[in-house]
Amino acid sequence: MARVSPVRDRVPAPTPEELKRRRSRSIAIALALGALALLFYVVTIAKMGPQVLNRPL
Repeated sequence: MARVSPVRDRVPAPTPEELKRRRSRSIAIALALGALALLFYVVTIAKMGPQVLNRPL
């Protein structure tokens, strides 16, 4: 039975430029995700209205 070489032997290592672009893309995605979470939070608080703080406990 022939031995199949692992994929990592056939894929070249990323260049420093590719690593830099990957890191930049990851940071952009993280910032976009954080902004989306903040937007959801703000919209949720806005929809509850100002009377949410004046409710009986």
